Amino acid sequence: MIRRLAVILPLAAFLLFVVIAIRGLDSDPSRPIESGMVGQPVPDFELEGLNDANPGLAASDLRQGTVTLVNLFGSWCLPCRVEAPQLERLAASGAVVHAVAIRDETQDVEEFLAEYGDPFSRIGMDPRGRMQIEFGATGVPETYLIDGDGVIRAQWIGEIRPENVEEILARMEALQ
Repeated sequence: MIRRLAVILPLAAFLLFVVIAIRGLDSDPSRPIESGMVGQPVPDFELEGLNDANPGLAASDLRQGTVTLVNLFGSWCLPCRVEAPQLERLAASGAVVHAVAIRDETQDVEEFLAEYGDPFSRIGMDPRGRMQIEFGATGVPETYLIDGDGVIRAQWIGEIRPENVEEILARMEALQ
């Protein structure tokens, strides 16, 4: 009996692992992932601006009646470079896009924006990365859809892809 269990239990554990792995691979990676923050008001915060020409970002800026996107990024982040053209497209389509520069230096962010474009209305500097914790982010980039009352309505983990742009614009329009 014990020998049988010694064979069956590892086999059952392996099969369970395979089933879980297959289900994970079958999920749609482009859909927004709704964290516990979705449906919650943005946390209170106030971040300094990038420089004198670029205003900072505060929670009160997200409660002004305008639907916005908040993008957490870093100049050091390769996927952030990949998503830059999509953020430019969103801004060119009329979307208000704000940013939080996570664990970054002013000069590095300025160089990033000069090379990859600056679609951001406001950029808050977060040298310690506390906004990742406040927003429940797992890394960068992450983008949040915020309604005009400052409530988080959707979250995208990872870079915004070209196929996400129309969906994001439609979701923003639906919240107007």
